[in-house]
Amino acid sequence: MARTMTRRPVVKINLDASGEPRRGPDTLAAEEPLEIRVRKAPLAVTMRTPGQDIDLAMGFLLTEGVIGDAGDVVTAQLCAGTDTPNTYNVVDVVLGADVPPPVTDPSRNFYTTSSCGVCGKASIDAVRTRSRFDISGDPLRVPATTLADLPDRLRAAQHTFDRTGGLHAAGLFTADGELLVLREDVGRHNAVDKVIGWALREGRLPLTGHLLLVSGRASFELTQKAWMAGIPLLAAVSAPSTLAADLAEEAGMTLVGFLRGRGMNVYTAPERVTVRDAHIGLPESASTVS
Repeated sequence: MARTMTRRPVVKINLDASGEPRRGPDTLAAEEPLEIRVRKAPLAVTMRTPGQDIDLAMGFLLTEGVIGDAGDVVTAQLCAGTDTPNTYNVVDVVLGADVPPPVTDPSRNFYTTSSCGVCGKASIDAVRTRSRFDISGDPLRVPATTLADLPDRLRAAQHTFDRTGGLHAAGLFTADGELLVLREDVGRHNAVDKVIGWALREGRLPLTGHLLLVSGRASFELTQKAWMAGIPLLAAVSAPSTLAADLAEEAGMTLVGFLRGRGMNVYTAPERVTVRDAHIGLPESASTVS
């Protein structure tokens, strides 16, 4: 059912090349709405790239605190919706009888765009969700050299990005750098939810001893999602936000930013990153590993 890409005619202009503008096809990453229903009641609409929609819904429900583990879900299935032809842009989830229903008042109705994972929440309190997993004592240790290799491994697995140039990626790795699963999506928070939903359905939570790499920046919502899945280390190829760093510190999570080439910044819990078999410490401001 996945419609990850589409071809579209465009006019191509290259000011550095001779000749007139020319017409030709281009490949675009798909973006379509997905409605997540719980017990047939609408809960959320997110703009996503179709594919792994069950994982997306399961990951979303876990990271929003609606469910605690896969056993809380009786069924999760794609539904035809009302579109003609059917686009299967609805996932209907049935929770166990003992699972409290999600709050559906206006402060907790979700509409998320491809760029925002917390849009539509009416208050600061609605944004914060407490994880059931304590990751502060996670014994994960990762050599800085292993971390430095991960962006290239992530990029090599981004097959849809190769054709569209328009998708974010999230990859779940082991401590020795093995890529377990990668997901791509127009929404970076969706890519993370797809990874976490996969891990949830595979019975892998909490993700003790694992690390998550995202292709863009490390935002508050991505840090929170990682914490909800019990992930002790979040790395990003770009910058973290202040709230991301604050939340990572509160959780005892290692937050790595600007993971590019042979350099990286370790913002919190740097003891999990080793250099030449030695743990690093954090000065008053930040720690930079090269």
